[in-house]
Amino acid sequence: MTALGTVSRAGTAPRSRTSSERAGGLPGPRPDVRPAGRRLGLGRPVPAAGLLGIVVLVGVWVVGSATGLIDQRVLSAPWTVVTTAGDLIAKGDLQENLGVSLTRAALGLAWGVGAGVVLALASGLSRVGDALLDGPIQVKRAIPNLALLPLLILWFGIGEPMKVITIALGVFIPIYVHTHNGLRSIDSRYVELAETVRLTRPQFVRRVVLPGALPGFLLGLRFAVTGSLLSLVVVEQVNATAGIGYMMELARTYGQTEVIVVGLVVYGVLGFAADAAVRLLQRRVLAWRRTLED
Repeated sequence: MTALGTVSRAGTAPRSRTSSERAGGLPGPRPDVRPAGRRLGLGRPVPAAGLLGIVVLVGVWVVGSATGLIDQRVLSAPWTVVTTAGDLIAKGDLQENLGVSLTRAALGLAWGVGAGVVLALASGLSRVGDALLDGPIQVKRAIPNLALLPLLILWFGIGEPMKVITIALGVFIPIYVHTHNGLRSIDSRYVELAETVRLTRPQFVRRVVLPGALPGFLLGLRFAVTGSLLSLVVVEQVNATAGIGYMMELARTYGQTEVIVVGLVVYGVLGFAADAAVRLLQRRVLAWRRTLED
């Protein structure tokens, strides 16, 4: 055998087989070829990271109230807020108002998400739709809901329809913007591949468009959940007869700071829980992606 006999026909040296390959013919685990030392990235996950900042904030509140640094006439102490919340629960007031608020927020969120997705699809998948819809929606985006409130009251009165519509208007903008951006950010190579395999229009939408726009939609949903609560705060303080915002407004009239803080805590807990639920859904649905967080 010549000296070249040890070289493969492709001109490369034969690779030595691992023990697992010699035993079963299957490739072994790939070695970690990343350089040793300090690696770039976020580092190891912090246990209970989502709650850590909240615990620190509550701790500052407790210490400040206990030492007198925080005047209870300005911000009620945590133990006073807990006692007040217990009294409201015992009377049934907190549960009743919370149920009304959740119903309003859920209805507004559902209508807003539906409208945002439909308008984003109509605008994102059609040049004509984009020319007709995107401009007016961007104008609405620049107008806060609070500025539209007098007009909505004239149109729909002060009943529940006005409140639900106001919440929906605060929801559909982030859904539309992020879903539309997700649609327009789909790689054109996927479109060319769909044309090559001769997908129909419905198949193209189902297999390419919707999965491609899903990350943008879920990001918009996080903003939409927060937007629904922001709009809820506004509408419940305008001629409402029930709801957490109505309870807070009534407490302001009588100077009950502790009841106002209870309402703020309820809004905060609702927002945190809703955002955590959307983030969990995002991780489950987009588990195939590898990001910096991973």
